Amino acid sequence: MARTLDEGELIEHWLLIGKEPDLLTGRTGPSKLALALWLKFFAQHGRFPEGRSELPDEAVAFVAGQVKVSAAELGLFDWEGRTAERHRAQIRAFLDFSECTVADAERLTHWLATQVCERERQADRVRQALLQSFTSPSPAR
Repeated sequence: MARTLDEGELIEHWLLIGKEPDLLTGRTGPSKLALALWLKFFAQHGRFPEGRSELPDEAVAFVAGQVKVSAAELGLFDWEGRTAERHRAQIRAFLDFSECTVADAERLTHWLATQVCERERQADRVRQALLQSFTSPSPAR
């Protein structure tokens, strides 16, 4: 059974802040709600949700209230169509996120092999170093 989000978690992770509401300008209904939810999910997890089941009910209701769209309308959103593709591209651009290229992966592999794996062999610590390299300036970038 999924854990219930409390008010503090909703505010911390699901409140639209700063220029985030501007991204929703011109959108209505399911498209507006999905874009807002995907934005907040991506900011937390670094990926898009694979389906409605990954979005906590409390978060859907909380965001729906902010964007003034019924939470039930999320069921009308096409998760695979052109609008969904556009949403993903807009969120990546808004968050200044670029997809990894082959060259990026090769640089990162080299950095992991020469800088991290020479000092550390425990998989969880190597993973932690890898994830930190994505959020802070490092030689891997």
